[in-house]
Amino acid sequence: MTDRAVAVVRAGALTTVQDLGRAGYAHLGVPRSGALDPAAVRLVNRLVGNAGTAAVLETTVTGCALRPRCAVTVAVGGAPCPVRVDGRPAAWGTAVRVAAGAVLEIGAAVRGLRSYVALGGGIEVAPVLGSRSTDLLSGLGPEPLADGTVLPLGADTAVRGPVDAPPWPGPPDTLVLRLRLGPRDDWFTPAALRTLATRAYRVSGASNRIGLRLEGPPLERAEPGELASEGMVLGAVQVPPDGLPVVFLADHPTTGGYPVVGVVAEADLGAAAQAVPGAAVRFVPTR
Repeated sequence: MTDRAVAVVRAGALTTVQDLGRAGYAHLGVPRSGALDPAAVRLVNRLVGNAGTAAVLETTVTGCALRPRCAVTVAVGGAPCPVRVDGRPAAWGTAVRVAAGAVLEIGAAVRGLRSYVALGGGIEVAPVLGSRSTDLLSGLGPEPLADGTVLPLGADTAVRGPVDAPPWPGPPDTLVLRLRLGPRDDWFTPAALRTLATRAYRVSGASNRIGLRLEGPPLERAEPGELASEGMVLGAVQVPPDGLPVVFLADHPTTGGYPVVGVVAEADLGAAAQAVPGAAVRFVPTR
């Protein structure tokens, strides 16, 4: 019987199993989690013939290396990176057949931060609350990959056809985030809101799957008091006491006590997940 599994040769800086997340449990204190760049996940899954909801690997900066125990079709997308099979260059952004026992090397990201690796049949770790995603905040789902980890694969029954969308080539030089103001924009001075709309920020190296932390001009509060904890949503821009905005990403907490000046359009968060430390960020307020 074929051993449908893949062994981790090199786990990289942070490689996790991700799908499209476990939506619908925020009232229980469970974040959505899931891939930070869901469009990239859907695309690599299409390339190998998986359903868009199949679990993939999300790498961070340094990539990873895998040894499938069976022949498998793979595709690497998201942040552009070199791909090799047994030391020979292979294509990024398209389906590649990898023989059993060969080493698939996903190299360091050339642009962006996070690459995505789809394998035919999908990663079939046990789902938790309907998702196979690793949630770094709550600890739900499988542990981040370690060298020697063996991951089961689902049955590869796909019929592959052409894909009509090219792989995303990487993040823009300046990340533009559409921002719907509220619910607590009235906790900030008019000057602070002008600053948010007109000044540039930069991505902090302290950013992670929980939030995109920004460096730049602090936002001055009009209200000196404190809020009771409120529900938090994906894309919420929370402003802690230092005045520097934090854009909540997939592993964000479901409640928080700092005021939320606005919420970033969900369609813009995939690019936010690929923004490297030092990248320029601008907010465009909308109503």
